[in-house]
Amino acid sequence: MLDSSFLDLPLGNDLLLVALTARRHNMLPAYAVMAAAGSVIGCWLIDVLARKGGEEGLKKIVSHRQIDYVSRRVRSNAAWALVLASLLPPPFPFTPFVAAAAAFQYPRKKLLGVVAIARLVRFSAVGLLAVFFHQQILSLAKSSAVRTGMLALIAICVVGSVVSVITWIKAGRTAPAQVSAK
Repeated sequence: MLDSSFLDLPLGNDLLLVALTARRHNMLPAYAVMAAAGSVIGCWLIDVLARKGGEEGLKKIVSHRQIDYVSRRVRSNAAWALVLASLLPPPFPFTPFVAAAAAFQYPRKKLLGVVAIARLVRFSAVGLLAVFFHQQILSLAKSSAVRTGMLALIAICVVGSVVSVITWIKAGRTAPAQVSAK
């Protein structure tokens, strides 16, 4: 759920899915469904907030350098923009596309349905790769370099998430002050 929300956890679902599937191949369908369901719940949270904020609120969620690109893609064909955003791994921006679709009032059921199907495809493909390469993955996972790298990645994600939340809260507090100053 966190992977598809406002918090930064790049590849979180993918790495967890790979680790779990490499050990228990038969659970791949359940893991893929759980990862997709969590992603849809995270998208629902984004949808609720972005839909309420509309196009003006989108500027608080999506960076200024991404807003034009994301807006053009979503306005031209929201479904395909959501499919591609759902399938592509980080650093491709997923959350801005979901937020833009919601802000432009793309129907919620369609938005969540498109994301659910595309994410299920993505997580199933990642899981199949884990089944195919499980021996190499398990050997690699036991190395100290990977463990250290994972700890560093977790620390970076936690710091990034804290910064995102603080920035989001500050933006929410300063927005009314700017409006009243006009």
